[in-house]
Amino acid sequence: MVTLSEENYLKAIYHLALRNDEKVSTNAIAQKMQTKASSATDMIKKLSEKGLVDYQKYKGVNLTEKGRLSAVSVIRKHRLWEVFLVDKLSFNWDEVHEVAEQLEHIKSEKLTQQLDAFLNYPTKDPHGDPIPDPSGNMPSTEKVLLAKIENHKHCICIGVKDSSAEFLQYLDKHNIALGTEITIVSKESFDESMTLKINKTPLVISKEVSHNLFVKIN
Repeated sequence: MVTLSEENYLKAIYHLALRNDEKVSTNAIAQKMQTKASSATDMIKKLSEKGLVDYQKYKGVNLTEKGRLSAVSVIRKHRLWEVFLVDKLSFNWDEVHEVAEQLEHIKSEKLTQQLDAFLNYPTKDPHGDPIPDPSGNMPSTEKVLLAKIENHKHCICIGVKDSSAEFLQYLDKHNIALGTEITIVSKESFDESMTLKINKTPLVISKEVSHNLFVKIN
């Protein structure tokens, strides 16, 4: 049995590993989990004993296939619950993450299957992230950061890199959501700010915003 704390570590290692192809360092895991490096090392040793990670001292950590499937299972439940909270209980997209963090640890596989069917097998969560299938396969998505789009191009918002409540509330304030059409009017080379047109309304955004919105060319 994988504990709640162990699941959180596996999920953290999974997300950190997506950023590069190399092994994940203990310090990176400790930072992600907001704990001491020694505490992270102790947990990694426990995960290694259970066959969930491949750990070599001073060389970093990789998830084993068993560990990857466990991490993806938690991510799958998390994203399904986010869909449920938004679509069925009328939560805002900036409210669901913390609630889903609690619900994702429910162990019942039947509940997860029934939830998936009840929601009509969604492929994306409210933030645009893909939902793994029951076999642990993560769908690939073609997306690019808004910052990379050239002037005068038209695109559609399909996801967010930063899913914090503060950022999502900012997007709500400026009427940006999944499916919103965006036109790039101009870019400033000095500070990388951008002038957009959102539903025919001009909007100036910062470099930080453009590096946290995923889009596809329309």
